[in-house]
Amino acid sequence: MLTQNTAWENVEKALAALAAAGLTTPGKIAASALPGLEQAVRSSGYFRQKAGRLREFCRRALKEHPEGFKAWFLRAPAEALREELLSYKGVGPETADCMVLYGARKPSFVIDAYTRRIGERAGLPEQPGYEGWKELFERALPPEAGLYNEYHALLVRLGKDFCRKTKPLCGDCPLSPLCVKNI
Repeated sequence: MLTQNTAWENVEKALAALAAAGLTTPGKIAASALPGLEQAVRSSGYFRQKAGRLREFCRRALKEHPEGFKAWFLRAPAEALREELLSYKGVGPETADCMVLYGARKPSFVIDAYTRRIGERAGLPEQPGYEGWKELFERALPPEAGLYNEYHALLVRLGKDFCRKTKPLCGDCPLSPLCVKNI
């Protein structure tokens, strides 16, 4: 939830601040006072909204899953876990897929701005929204969490290092020979 609309460096600062404040478990976050939680996640942007949603997420999850996150994530099938996560306020498709893939280590392909930008520039067929892009990748790849993880990480790296939103480095891009929209 902290990664929404912010750079990873800001998330790292928020995680360090949460740790310094002793807010390292869902139970501690659920029981925390909102001003302290807001201060801890301030660096991640939209800190009031994120703090409130994070606390409410932890409260609801602990109430509905007293067995704890690890047991919940291990027990639930990937699609059922994703659907349940989507029912939480503040959890959209990308966040749910990140939680399923990285938290539960189950196959659920993550679509982000890098994936869409690289796909569009490389000439992949335009997709109807998030779910269209997700379906495109999941049809093309075997449903393996490790593969999805690596594939997504490589797309993020490619997007950060070469296929930038502005001033892309097309000449040095490893996908340049395949790309139909060299800028």
